[in-house]
Amino acid sequence: MTTELSSARAAVAELARRVVRYAELSPCRNAFIDTRTPGSEEKENFTIIGPGVSENPDQFVHMEEPHGFNIGGARQPPHCVNSQHSHDTAEVFVVHSGNWRFDFGEHGDDAQVEAGPGDVVSFPTKAFRGFTNIGTGPGFLWSVLGGDDPGRVTWAPSVFEMAKNYGLVLMENGSLVDTAAGQELPTGIAPMRPTTPADVAALQRLTPADTGQVIARDNATRGVKERLVIGDGGLLEPTDDFILRRSDLAEGEQIDEAASAHQEVLFVHRGAIAVEAMDGEVMLGEGDTLSVPADTPRRYRAVKPTALFRVNAC
Repeated sequence: MTTELSSARAAVAELARRVVRYAELSPCRNAFIDTRTPGSEEKENFTIIGPGVSENPDQFVHMEEPHGFNIGGARQPPHCVNSQHSHDTAEVFVVHSGNWRFDFGEHGDDAQVEAGPGDVVSFPTKAFRGFTNIGTGPGFLWSVLGGDDPGRVTWAPSVFEMAKNYGLVLMENGSLVDTAAGQELPTGIAPMRPTTPADVAALQRLTPADTGQVIARDNATRGVKERLVIGDGGLLEPTDDFILRRSDLAEGEQIDEAASAHQEVLFVHRGAIAVEAMDGEVMLGEGDTLSVPADTPRRYRAVKPTALFRVNAC
């Protein structure tokens, strides 16, 4: 085998290694303290890039390489609920499938916004939010969390109370102990202090008038070769950690990008693309995620009409 051929095959293999196929996503079904709460017990959590915020050490991480942000996902059947919680870094969802309602406030009744496929929802930091699949079939949310370490989840007080009834205890170090499965509380580590009324009062609260500022509708981003969704001058408020763009490409249309100082993460919402990079080519279909290395020229070519989301560190 020639050196050139061997090098080319290695490049193709490395590019393929950086693909996370939707069909091959490995879920965690007990990632959080609310995992046994009625109405929440069927949700699946995915950590695609980075450590994520899972409280279960058994959560599978598809790609550990730091990017300056984390990529994850949530898949839920109809009526399944993700309980009220808050993050210290930005949290953004691309609705890949299903219809969803996002609820704001400690009890989820401060404000609500509904979203469907192709919509982007961006949450303010330090504000309670939760979400429910209100559609008739399974739904999938592709998510971006700010920072290499997005911190821990702050749960609404009621979540701690409900968890006690089902044998789940969240520890001070962020780990989850399942006493119903026979796990014992570790020595030297105290249970997490439940969220207090003072903690709740310190968080932001959204009103119905604010909801238009957190969602970019599919019909506002569709049909444009490149639309900045999150970033300076974008449809939604910028974050400190990443920018998010959407590209809609007709069959055969392509995007040529010079080498960038940052990795770029692609998510195919609709259609299919061929990615040429690192002297190789890989095909991406709906729901697939790819991390293109830094300092790598690349070409994205649509093999059918395609809606593509692209994330870069700021």
